[in-house]
Amino acid sequence: MDISRKRFGRPVSIRDGHDNFFTPLRLLFALLVVIGHAYAVGKGSPDAEPQLFLSYTFSYMAVNLFFITSGFLVTKSMLYRGDPTLFTASRLIRIYPALIVHVLFVVFIVGTFMSDLPLWAYLSHPDVLSQPIRVLSFFNTDMILPGVFADNGEPYASAPLWTLRFEMLCYIGTVLAFTLGLMRRKWMLLAQFVVPSIIWIVGQQSGTFEHLPASLENMIRFAIAYGLGTAIYAYRDRITVSLWMIPALALLCWLIRDIEAVEVTMNLMLAAFVMWAAFLHAPRFDALKRLPDMSYGLYIYHWVILQTAMALWPGLSVIALFAIALPITLGLAWLSWIWIEKPALARKGPFSDWLRFGREPKPFDRNAVLID
Repeated sequence: MDISRKRFGRPVSIRDGHDNFFTPLRLLFALLVVIGHAYAVGKGSPDAEPQLFLSYTFSYMAVNLFFITSGFLVTKSMLYRGDPTLFTASRLIRIYPALIVHVLFVVFIVGTFMSDLPLWAYLSHPDVLSQPIRVLSFFNTDMILPGVFADNGEPYASAPLWTLRFEMLCYIGTVLAFTLGLMRRKWMLLAQFVVPSIIWIVGQQSGTFEHLPASLENMIRFAIAYGLGTAIYAYRDRITVSLWMIPALALLCWLIRDIEAVEVTMNLMLAAFVMWAAFLHAPRFDALKRLPDMSYGLYIYHWVILQTAMALWPGLSVIALFAIALPITLGLAWLSWIWIEKPALARKGPFSDWLRFGREPKPFDRNAVLID
C-alpha cells in the first residue's frame, strides 16, 4: 500500500509513443456522457442531468475531456509525419465510416421499427430521405424522424452528434495551422489556447454571446479545450503533472466560480487529470491499455439506445434505463470497432495516396516545428 501511494504521488512526465492510458480514459469519458444522458432521456429534459462539479454536468465535462485529449493526440498526429494529406485521410476515416453506418442504422432500422407511421409513409418521408445528407454534412445532426420517439420527452434520435461538427472544425484548424506555418514555434500552439480563453472571458463579461448564435459560443468553448491539449503537446517536454494539482485547481475553480474565468480554470483541472491519468506508471493496470477503442461507438450509439428503451418501456427509472442501454450500446460499439472502424483505419494509407492523386508527400523536417 505504501509503495502504491508513493507511486501515485510521484510527478508524472508526458511521454511520446503509445505507452499511455488514453484508450481506457476515452471509454471513461464516453461512459460519463451515457450517465448524463440517461438522466436527460429518463427524465425527459436535458435540464434533468445532474451537476458533476459546480454547475458543470456529466456530459459537459466529459465532452471537454474528449476535446482536450483530442487536441493533444491530433496535434501529435499532425506533427509526427508532417503530411497534411495523410492527416486529412486519417481524420475522415476516423469519423465518417462509423458515422455513416450509424446514420443508416438509426434511420432505416431503428426508425422503421419505432415509427408510428405506416412503413412506406415513413420510408418515403422527406425528413427520412434527407437525414444522411443533413447529418453527414453536420448541417443538422438531431435526427428528428417522423413518428419516432414522439412520446418521449426528447424527440431526437441521435442528439450527441452535434459536437462532431466542432471536432471537424478543430481538425481543419490543425491542418490549416500546419500548412500556414503556424506550428513552427511553441508559442503559436500556446496561442491556440490563450486566444479563445480571452475571447470567452471578454465575450461572457460583455454579454456578446447573448446576441450571437449559440454555435459561436460552443465553438469558443471547444477551442479552449482543444487548444489546451495542443499547447500541452507543444510544451510536453517541460510539463510534469502531480496528483495534488487536480484538487488545487478544483479549489481554485470553486473560489472563482462566479466569474467567467472559471471555464478556463475548469479546463486546466480536467487537463491535469487527463495527463496525470494517461501517463501514470501503473503496471498492474497495463491490461487496460489493450482495450479496444470503443469510445466513439459508445458515444454515437448510446442516445438512440436510451431513446428506444424509453419508448418501449415508458416510466423506466434512470438506473434501470442505464442498466438496459449500457450493455446493448457496448455491444454495438464493439461491433462498430471490429467491423467498421478498425478495418477503415487500416486503409488510411491507400486513402491518403488516393487523395494526393499518387503524388509523393513533401519531405518533412521535424526539427523545423515546435522551436522554442
